[in-house]
Amino acid sequence: MAAMTSLDGEILHEFPFFRVYKDGRIHLLTPPIEKISPSEDLATGLRSKDAVISTDPPVHARIFIPKAAASDHSCPKLPLLFYLHGGGFCIQSAFSRQHHGFASIMAAEAGCVVVSVEYGLFPDRPLPGCYDDSWAALEWVAAKQDPWIAEHADLGRVFVVGNSAGANISHTLAARIGSVGLPGIKVVGVVLVHPYFGGTNDDRMWFYMCPSNSGPEDPRLKPAAADLARLGCERVLVFVAERDHLMEVGVRYVEKLKKSGWRGAVELVINEGEGHCFYLSDPTSQDAVQLKDKLVSFIKQA
Repeated sequence: MAAMTSLDGEILHEFPFFRVYKDGRIHLLTPPIEKISPSEDLATGLRSKDAVISTDPPVHARIFIPKAAASDHSCPKLPLLFYLHGGGFCIQSAFSRQHHGFASIMAAEAGCVVVSVEYGLFPDRPLPGCYDDSWAALEWVAAKQDPWIAEHADLGRVFVVGNSAGANISHTLAARIGSVGLPGIKVVGVVLVHPYFGGTNDDRMWFYMCPSNSGPEDPRLKPAAADLARLGCERVLVFVAERDHLMEVGVRYVEKLKKSGWRGAVELVINEGEGHCFYLSDPTSQDAVQLKDKLVSFIKQA
């Protein structure tokens, strides 16, 4: 991209979420995300707390348990939803109001333990840091490092769920499990909400954030046929939004998965008339409620 001039200096690259200046500075184009604290919801009985997964690199998680688990220690163990937020690999947080709210709803309505991962973001942690952090978090879950997980979670019923960039990471985790396994857990379902994969103008940004990339065929950008064929789960649910520029890459993912020889069940849901991750900005809209209900039903089938 041709250099541009600015009052702040010469711009070398302009990407959807940040710009890069000639002097090496990187400026995020969105304001800092407001983060909220974990809490106990007196109305629903839902409880949440934060946990440290790693200090170097820093990886954290927010864990949610529904009223049944919080109030009854003899409650049968519950499915675990492993959640990865989106944000272009460089913004957003598991502790943001939007993602805290979504995780709370899923824990309460699906009746599951939720582990929402706070992975490292570019530029402080260039890619593939987010992939490594998320895998480390899943290993931490498998090892039952937290008492809430040990006491309340059925690790034979794990769901990996992500939106946008988080959906991209979710695929890589399922592919890695299918390739090398992960003792201690069984991933029965993967949910990709408006996933990012290669094939759009956003790819330039991903290449910049991941200096060690292997080009357009990088399997994190373009899922490899072999990875799809051995995807480490039984069911996959993919949501795409009609007004989302990523819709076609999500549809293409489903088509490739069906042709790969993978023996699981995959379902595609099209959110008609909606844009990218619409359900986070207006969770009470009719279409957002339908998306949530579909996801809750998917988890309750376990």
